[in-house]
Amino acid sequence: MLITNRPRRSVLYMPASNPRALEKAKKLPADSLIFDLEDAVAPNAKAGAREAAIAAACSGSYGYRECLIRVNSLDTPWGQDDLQAVANSEVDGVLIPKVSSPKELQAVDSVLARYGASAELPIWVMMETARGILAADAIAKSSNRLVGYCAGTADLAKDLQCAHPADRGPMLTALQHIILVARAHALTVLDGVHVDLNDEAGFALACAQGRDFGFDGKTLVHPKQITVANEIFSPSVEELVYARRLIAAHQGAQGKGTGVIALDGKIIEVLHVQQAKQLISRAESIAAINDQIGT
Repeated sequence: MLITNRPRRSVLYMPASNPRALEKAKKLPADSLIFDLEDAVAPNAKAGAREAAIAAACSGSYGYRECLIRVNSLDTPWGQDDLQAVANSEVDGVLIPKVSSPKELQAVDSVLARYGASAELPIWVMMETARGILAADAIAKSSNRLVGYCAGTADLAKDLQCAHPADRGPMLTALQHIILVARAHALTVLDGVHVDLNDEAGFALACAQGRDFGFDGKTLVHPKQITVANEIFSPSVEELVYARRLIAAHQGAQGKGTGVIALDGKIIEVLHVQQAKQLISRAESIAAINDQIGT
């Protein structure tokens, strides 16, 4: 079944140097996978990981899952080769780490074009430096390939020299700025990772906070986090019931020529109807994914 309005509730980083992880990912219920060539791969394993990531992402073995590759930065010894490999592949997108200025993204765009990448090859950008956050609006305008931002909260906390608690309190200004810019430019925006795998309550809190802030989904570091992220970033049964009631009430009022509509004591405007329809569309896309994985 064709999946429109693609959900990205759970976006799992996978070390491309780990064959077992790549194989296991074929059966994981994540919406998207990021085959990582950067932080998760040792320098002496970079070349082999690149080959494995390209082979995996282009294999067609991951079903409905979106397959992205996070490359190394251009200022590293591996960045050029990573981009050349991606440019000559059929991956679903390339994730660029530590982008801090429009010039850096334009350089990536230029390299991809030089190696013959399709004009439709999507670029995602990690927002994980103080300079990058401040330049987010300019970065968003610097490449027609750009489709989304990923908050890199671990590196951002390091750059800000702040703590990284579950509620991300010390970096909320930065996170909200990422969302603001993403929405202004119609970009998808993903929340950062939760690295404490034993802190299940904190992880659920971070997911709920990210959802309420407006993130489209959560980047993950372990398969055990997928189920919770999928649940929290999915519309609830109660939300869908209310959305359908709202739409029906609006349609009924229109049929009667009523100008002001109230439902459960709340005034309903056209914008609320639009939000309800978006929620239902998102639920339908999630249902299409569940049909493919048999849940």
